[in-house]
Amino acid sequence: MDFFNLFSKKSPSKDVAKDRLKLVLIHDRANVSTQLLEMLKTDIIKVIGNYMEIDEAELDIQISQATNDGGANVPMLVANIPILSLKKGTR
Repeated sequence: MDFFNLFSKKSPSKDVAKDRLKLVLIHDRANVSTQLLEMLKTDIIKVIGNYMEIDEAELDIQISQATNDGGANVPMLVANIPILSLKKGTR
């Protein structure tokens, strides 16, 4: 995925389709169903919500791939969670 292209005005549809296919393949290889990903998302929101107010509409959780020290590709959970504020009593 080309993360530097995120700020460009428009990505060609072939690149968007390619990125989506990569995500589908990564999810399949990690044996993670969309249901499991949604359950993870719900649990993460619940736990973090105890301490912070977050922007659930902008929350983005994905399974990606990374290379470990041995050079093998392994699944990686990536979470982008916009924090609006800390809740009182957590500072």
